[in-house]
Amino acid sequence: MSRLYLITGFLGAGKTTFLKQFIRTFQDCRMHIIVNEFGREGIDGDLVRELGIALDEINNGSIFCSCRLDKFEEVLEKALDQAPDVILVEASGLSDPTNVKKILRQREKFTEIEYMGCICLVDARQFLKVYETASVVKKQLKVSDLLLLNKVDLVPEEQIEEVCKVLHQLRPDLTVHETAYGQIQDDWLENMNSQETDCGEELFQTADVTLRKYLLQIREEVKLEELRGFLKMIMDETFRIKGFVCTEGKQYLVNTVGNMLEISEYEKEPHTTNMLVALSGSGMSVKRAVKTAMEWYPEVVAEFH
Repeated sequence: MSRLYLITGFLGAGKTTFLKQFIRTFQDCRMHIIVNEFGREGIDGDLVRELGIALDEINNGSIFCSCRLDKFEEVLEKALDQAPDVILVEASGLSDPTNVKKILRQREKFTEIEYMGCICLVDARQFLKVYETASVVKKQLKVSDLLLLNKVDLVPEEQIEEVCKVLHQLRPDLTVHETAYGQIQDDWLENMNSQETDCGEELFQTADVTLRKYLLQIREEVKLEELRGFLKMIMDETFRIKGFVCTEGKQYLVNTVGNMLEISEYEKEPHTTNMLVALSGSGMSVKRAVKTAMEWYPEVVAEFH
């Protein structure tokens, strides 16, 4: 039997950082990793090769949504052909995983899987905001078997207490484990038991309609400081802004999560440049914020839609 762990958490919660450490827990096992969405840094390729881990990536949609479910099942079946001891699945931050058990209970397909449970990472900085504006966050929490409140080193104790209060209201049956940098203790994992409850969701699901996606085409002649100023005016109305910008003769990776902004040099050649993707939710005034920012920084954005 192959033991399967699901790793969930909203955008920016630290899933990939967690996964890069979590794989060391199984160094003596044959592992297979399925990643639905690479984090900003991605999995450490040298570490994966060192540990002899097989890795598959599934892009362009949630693996639990009807648009990518077939691909997920195909990749999972191929992974089982290699008879790994452990399968780790990192779901997209936008995934609704409530049908994971229905998928794995298709006994004619997945007779060799033992589902160990769902580990959900919660971003202590951004949780209170995304909990109210993205319905998928509640769905990720409801199917969780282990809750890790991550990045507690970045927020005051009062905010940690407020987040824990909300988490306990939704999941009074689970202990909230506070951590930083995605660290996990062995005894937390040992005490994790997959729930036997059935959420009653259909096997095929559609995307979360409360989530909204916008595209920002950035002018080639943009100045880096103007871009930074523009993004600071709009990022509070988004969950995440991400993409590559070529300016002043260099490539940059732009990445925001909530009110945290990072623009760093990027040495590789991206597939698409000067196009940023902004994700937001219900009640977030992205269009108004962009309109105002474009008035302040008219040389930054060529098109917005």
